[in-house]
Amino acid sequence: MTFIVVSPLSRIAEMAVRHKARDMISLIAKEQAFHRPGVIAADRHLTLAMNDIAFKGTGGLVAPDETHVRGIIDFVASWRQDTPLLIHCWMGVSRSPAAALIAALSLAPDQSEEALAQRLRAASPFATPNTRLIEIGDALLGRGGRLVAAVRAIGRGADADGNAPFVLAIRDVAHG
Repeated sequence: MTFIVVSPLSRIAEMAVRHKARDMISLIAKEQAFHRPGVIAADRHLTLAMNDIAFKGTGGLVAPDETHVRGIIDFVASWRQDTPLLIHCWMGVSRSPAAALIAALSLAPDQSEEALAQRLRAASPFATPNTRLIEIGDALLGRGGRLVAAVRAIGRGADADGNAPFVLAIRDVAHG
């Protein structure tokens, strides 16, 4: 089974080693310094500089945009899926869960957005996917608003302390 590990920045090294991840996407503010875990090769690490905001024009903050989402889609298309993909942001609650949903739908477009969002909620009671990333992903993947509606239906996650990594299966294991 292919899966995505979603993690806060503080636990990426632990999660990379524990799950034997060799590919990683970082969705992190442009000024945020961090070290890539040694088990992740530089050419299998995508860093996308963005802040966790839902709209443009917020001072010096960088809103997620189409370039970021295309980066996610292109990177996961090159992922061999023989080891898990690690996706992280600062807290592992908003940007990285949104990226995980986009990645899963881009790899398995025949699945239900509603079932995928429900799998996300079952995996993490804390996930509150970034709405801007979800809206852009929905459009770029041609989901016709279904991804936006599915994420809205699961609602806001519980308050989190940024210490709750989780695993999201690309597909529903019960249905292939």
